Amino acid sequence: MAVVQGNQGGYKRYMITESKCKKCRRAGQKLFLKGDRCFSQKCAMIRKPYAPGVHGKNRRRRISEYGQQLIEKQKVRHAYGVSESQFKKYYKEIISQKGNKEELLIQKLESRLDNAIFRLGWASSRRLARQMVSHGHISVNRRKVDIPSRQIKKGDLIQIREKSKKSVLFENLKTTLKKYEVPVWLDLDKQKLEAKIKELPKLDDIGQVGEISMIIEYYSK
Repeated sequence: MAVVQGNQGGYKRYMITESKCKKCRRAGQKLFLKGDRCFSQKCAMIRKPYAPGVHGKNRRRRISEYGQQLIEKQKVRHAYGVSESQFKKYYKEIISQKGNKEELLIQKLESRLDNAIFRLGWASSRRLARQMVSHGHISVNRRKVDIPSRQIKKGDLIQIREKSKKSVLFENLKTTLKKYEVPVWLDLDKQKLEAKIKELPKLDDIGQVGEISMIIEYYSK
């Protein structure tokens, strides 16, 4: 944990940041925040599969229902790299919609452009996918897009821009993709490096990312 001190209006101000590996250890599962490292033996969840801190290895404490809901919310929020305000906005948008609230919330998260890039195997982490979009390497329906949070829709065409294919980011991508299996809601052309959204993802299409019902309960209070 890094602590940066400052002084504002005569008061000390502390900015505390936590490493990505500690976020996984605190959540108790891999959140895949560091790309290829998460799949190697260097992964913190392999080397230190317990909570961070001097007492993390032996910590045994009871967690309240609210506390568990908060943990699940933070786990999913960190996994997708979404800010608290954006996450709360997604909840407000889906709560008035008809349908399964858990599935609707997952669709909001999975339908982010940066997540789609990650799911297509074009980036080893959602963080890298956000950088790819922000730096203008991606187009949607043949138009350059630089907003990672953009919501994609059924029928959308996602491409790596032609001039970006020469970037070091994508030089070995075709080789990497040979053994990669994309989720069923995406249709990927591994040679052209373009994909179509076949349909919006369903809960059954997504691996376990957290107890979504607890997150709904957390925000409904």
